[in-house]
Amino acid sequence: MKWSGRRSSENFEDRRGMSSGGKTIVGGGIIGIIILLLNTFGGENVQMLTPILEQISGGNGAPTEQRDLTPAEIEESKFIEAILVDTEDVWAKIFQENNMQYERPNLVLFTDSYVTGCGSATSASGPFYCPADQKVYMDLAFFEELKTKFGAQGGDFATAYVIAHEIGHHVQTLLGTSTKMRQMQEGKSQAEANKLSVALELQADFYAGVWTHYNQKMNNFLEEGDIDEALSAAHAVGDDAIQAKIQGHIVPESFTHGTSAQRKAWFMKGYKSGDINQGDTFAEIR
Repeated sequence: MKWSGRRSSENFEDRRGMSSGGKTIVGGGIIGIIILLLNTFGGENVQMLTPILEQISGGNGAPTEQRDLTPAEIEESKFIEAILVDTEDVWAKIFQENNMQYERPNLVLFTDSYVTGCGSATSASGPFYCPADQKVYMDLAFFEELKTKFGAQGGDFATAYVIAHEIGHHVQTLLGTSTKMRQMQEGKSQAEANKLSVALELQADFYAGVWTHYNQKMNNFLEEGDIDEALSAAHAVGDDAIQAKIQGHIVPESFTHGTSAQRKAWFMKGYKSGDINQGDTFAEIR
């Protein structure tokens, strides 16, 4: 994808290289698997999990030291910031077209572990959006895991899709969708609550597609193979694909993010339509 030449963003924080003075959420074993299953691309569940996992892992600490970034890491930083800038421009335009004002979230890159407004996070958590501080958190090591362990194609647009998905959760927070979803979950069975969570995640995929549509019109940034990279990533993080890979069988009632087919379909619907009014994923479960 074509990304150079973008302006800088005041909402980008590169905290990579910082070491933590205390313990953080364990990234391996059964805890890591639980985090990965529940939180891949999904910030809504991080707040619920954090108190329990912090008790298990013994608390967390604030970053105490920072090393210099390598030239490769600096280039990664420029790329991530360029994607963030594109989300800022696109969503500001979409909100303006709908007589609303877009509030720009921050995006934080970290290494190994970091203390967030939703508690501690590690690369095992997957990229996530924290509504408590309205920030997206990412350890770029996740994308290597996505390729080596879950078979994603990789590539720069796969990363862009992930960022756009997380920004989609921010849009849901601004529009009140996330709050409404949590209210709808009250009193529901676990299976019914999970369906609502799936709808929220699929809508974030749809918003990622809408962003791609607008950004292509505004910046002509797509190159051959970019959409395939996004679809490969969406496939890899489907609940069915993750469960089949990790536990060898699929339990549909436990899905919280949607199947590979659903995630790809909703991304493509957003990309082809570019119309935020066509993203009522909750209609499918009514």
